[in-house]
Amino acid sequence: MNFSKNKIMKGLYRLTVVALMLGFSMSCSDNYLEENPPHLITSETLFTSYSGFEAGLNGLYALVRHEREGLAGSSSMTTELFMNGTDNIVTNHVVGSFNNVAMFWETENNSLVGFYNDGFSWLYKVVNTANTLIVQAEKEGVDWEGGGHSADENKQLLLANARAARAWAYRHLVFGWGDVPLNLEETNGTTIKTDWSRTPMAEVRRQMIADWRFAEQYVPVEPIPGQISKGAVQHYLAETYLVLNNLDSALYWVDQVVNTPNYKLVTERYGVDADKPGVPFMDMFKGGNTNREEGNTEALWVFQFEPRTVGGGSNPIERRHHISRFSSININGVSPLILTEERGYGLGRMSLTKWAIENYEPQDDRGSEYAIRKFFILQDAAQNAPFPADRLPEGYQYGDTIWLDWSSDISFEARGRTNWPYSRKVEWKDPTNVQNDYSFKDAIYLRLAETYLLRAEILYRLNRTSEAVDVLNSIRRRAHASEIDENDVDIDFILDERSRELVLEEHRRYTLLRTGKWLERTRRYNHNGGQRIVERDTLFPIPQVVIDANLTSPMTQNQGYN
Repeated sequence: MNFSKNKIMKGLYRLTVVALMLGFSMSCSDNYLEENPPHLITSETLFTSYSGFEAGLNGLYALVRHEREGLAGSSSMTTELFMNGTDNIVTNHVVGSFNNVAMFWETENNSLVGFYNDGFSWLYKVVNTANTLIVQAEKEGVDWEGGGHSADENKQLLLANARAARAWAYRHLVFGWGDVPLNLEETNGTTIKTDWSRTPMAEVRRQMIADWRFAEQYVPVEPIPGQISKGAVQHYLAETYLVLNNLDSALYWVDQVVNTPNYKLVTERYGVDADKPGVPFMDMFKGGNTNREEGNTEALWVFQFEPRTVGGGSNPIERRHHISRFSSININGVSPLILTEERGYGLGRMSLTKWAIENYEPQDDRGSEYAIRKFFILQDAAQNAPFPADRLPEGYQYGDTIWLDWSSDISFEARGRTNWPYSRKVEWKDPTNVQNDYSFKDAIYLRLAETYLLRAEILYRLNRTSEAVDVLNSIRRRAHASEIDENDVDIDFILDERSRELVLEEHRRYTLLRTGKWLERTRRYNHNGGQRIVERDTLFPIPQVVIDANLTSPMTQNQGYN
C-alpha cells in the first residue's frame, strides 16, 4: 500500500471513531450536553480546522463506498438494488432480502422489506453527512490552512466534494423512489422534523445539477485516490441533463469528459499480469491495475479497499455475490474443483442471465475466457500448489475441461445453479485465505467507456446517428468486435452494447428505467422474476418506517403499494 492510500485508510478509521463519539454525545441527556465537556468530540469541536474537515470528508467517502459492501453490515450487497432484477442480472442462489424481491416482485415487493429501509437510510446518511460538512464549512473562524494549498482552495475543494456526494446520493434516491424529501440543511438533535414532504423529481434533479456544477469548478481531473474526479462529475451532469431531455447540455458535458487528454480508453496490455495471456479490456479489473496511478487511464472514480487494514473497508462482497459456487459442482458423485488462490470463492447470489452471457460475437474480448468464466481445467498438485490437486471424477484426467452449463436459463424451477458462468471482473486473490469470499481490491466505480456509451446515446437521440456509430465502433474496436453502421443502431442496440461493456458495473436498472425499457427487456431476458414484474415496480416503495416516522404530516406512498 502506498503512503497516500495508507493515509486515507487511517483517516477513514479516525472518522469512524469520531462518528461513534458524535452519536454518543447526541444521545446524552440535556443536562450532560449543557456541561459541554472539552474531551467530547462534536461537530462544533471537530470542524474548526482543515484537518477536522479532512476527517469528515474521509468519513463521507466511507459511507459512499458502502455501495460495494454489504448493506447495513449484512450479507446482502447494496448494489443489488441497482443491478439485480434486470435484463442481464438475475437471482440465482436465494438468501432473502432484495434478491428474493427480484425473483418474486408482485408478492414480495412491499414497503416492509427491510432492505429498502436500509438503502433509504444509508443514502440519507450520505446526504446528512454532506450537509453537515457544507453547513459547518461556512461558519466563521475555521482554520483552513494546510495540505499545500491556499485556505480558500482547501475550503472550496471540501465543499465541492461534499456537494458532489450529496448529488450522488440524490441520484440514487430519485431513480429508486421517485419524489423524495429534499434536505439541504444539517440534521441534528434540535432540527429533527416529523413533517417531511416529497419533492418532485425534477426539482431534486435541478438541485443535483446545481451541486455538480459547483463541484465541477473545483474537483481535479486527477483526484485524490477514492475521491470523485472532474470527469465523473461531468459524466453525471451529462446523464442528468439527458434524463431531463436537455440534449444539448447533455452533449456539452459529455464532451468535456471525452475531450480531456488525461482520460483515455485502455487499448494495450499493462500492469499486473501483462506478461500472461489476456486482453487489454480485462487488465483494468485486476488488483493492482484499477487505479489511475497504476496505469488505468480509463478510470474516472475508483473506490479504495485494503484487506486487514484499519479503514480499508469491512464488508466488500462483490465476489461473494456474483462468482458461482463452482467448488460444489458434482460430477458422478465427485466435487472436482479445489479452492485455490487463483480461483477464489463465491456464493452466486446474483448471476448473469443467459442472454447476457451470449450477448457477444465469438471474437469479442469482453465475452472471452478472460472476461467470463465458462470452464475450468483440472489441475494436478504441481499446478494447484501449494493447494492439493483437483479430484478426478471417473473417466477424467488432469488437463481435461470442466465446462460450466448455461444451456438453459436460470428460472424459478432451475435456480441455485453451481455450474453457472460468471464475470471475471470481480475476481480477487487472497493468498492468506482461499475461502475468503470478500473482494478487497480497489474497485472501478465509473470509467470512460461508460461516458462514451452515454455520448453515443445522446448523439442518437439528437439524430446524429453517424457520429453515434463512430463512438460505438471505438468501443467495439478495442474489444475486437465487428464494426457496425447506421443501420445497426437503435436504442436496443445501444443497451445491448452497454451490457457487453458494463455488465456488473453500470446501474443497469437506472439505465433501463430512463430509456423506458426496464419492463420490456427484463420480461424478455430475465426468466427468474421478469415474468412477475408490473408497472408499479418501476419505483421502489417508500419504506413504511419512513412513512410512520412522519408523525405530523402524512407522506404519500408510491402508486400501487397502498
